Amino acid sequence: MDSTAFAPAPSTLYAVATPIGNLRDITLRALDVLRGVDRIAAEDTRVSSGLLRHYGIATRLIALHEHNERAQAARIVALLQEGLSVALISDAGTPGVSDPGAELVAIVRAAGFAVLPIPGPSALTAALSVTGWPALPFTFIGFLPSRAAARRAALDAMADVREALVFYEAPHRILATLEDFAACLGGARRITIGRELTKRFETVHETTLAGAAPWVAEDPDRQRGEFVLIVEGAPAAAADAPAAADLRVLNLLLGELPASRAAKLAAEITGKPRRAFYALALAAGAADDSGSEAAPEN
Repeated sequence: MDSTAFAPAPSTLYAVATPIGNLRDITLRALDVLRGVDRIAAEDTRVSSGLLRHYGIATRLIALHEHNERAQAARIVALLQEGLSVALISDAGTPGVSDPGAELVAIVRAAGFAVLPIPGPSALTAALSVTGWPALPFTFIGFLPSRAAARRAALDAMADVREALVFYEAPHRILATLEDFAACLGGARRITIGRELTKRFETVHETTLAGAAPWVAEDPDRQRGEFVLIVEGAPAAAADAPAAADLRVLNLLLGELPASRAAKLAAEITGKPRRAFYALALAAGAADDSGSEAAPEN
């Protein structure tokens, strides 16, 4: 291991992970880099200024966010061409992971300059570490579409994925997203909800998809902050398919409801995926009332 004092390499971009909440979670090496480089490209300079002031770092800042990333990338390449070094940080966590930075990294590398990682905090790995689930593959999704129809269509497309699914979500969408999880993926799967990780009101809670939205809804404080959601992967096909008793539930509902509504309720009652019930409803000759959507709507 190399523990010598840091001296920034010329013409190099460093992707530096910063705390996701608790400021003491920053690494010593990250502090060395942020002090030593010539410029810091920050997602929001107001947020990053607080971190830098806390550690007495006076390195000049460049604003780099989703609306100006390409233009600022050209500026940063010019700095690298002059032999300067630059650190890239996001508001929290590892840059380029559901945050700006990936385009900058690609442009800098294409221009022939070195890009080096300075690892550290990540909401993704922090949440995975406290699930208590056996080691298994996972698929990182990040943020789902904000529009309800697009979100449900995306979840329907993931219904058969066997790996655990990892999502980020904002407080104003958390209830709707959890309700869609249960409707589209079935209520029986486990979910670990990480809220405000490493911060004052940090919460980690495991439940089922059927129980997730009610648990969050019963306390307004549980709807605040930033969320990491880890959903258990799809079960084996035999266990996932509706059983005879489940089909009786669907048939009873189809006697009173259109296909999409019957499928949604059958999924909520049985814990099996809505998509399977919807396909069965259409195969049985029920009217397709979902309009132009590929999956049923509420």
